[in-house]
Amino acid sequence: MGVIDFGTSGVGDPACDLVIAWTLFTGESRAAFRRAVGHNAGTWARARGWALWNALISLPGDEELNLRIIHDVIADHRAAD
Repeated sequence: MGVIDFGTSGVGDPACDLVIAWTLFTGESRAAFRRAVGHNAGTWARARGWALWNALISLPGDEELNLRIIHDVIADHRAAD
């Protein structure tokens, strides 16, 4: 029997560092951050996934903030399609 710890599965992936785009920024400030940082569409898609995962597991802690993040991530995903 063993345990797999997925907590470090994102080490080295720049998408993990981009989660701040949804946790700290909104609207034009998020767009400006994205333009300044760059990265390709795949990296930003993974970053949305990380932001969504983090907001979902943290939902009971700060419901208002995390619901906003979830809404924003979904809206950004729809806009990217």
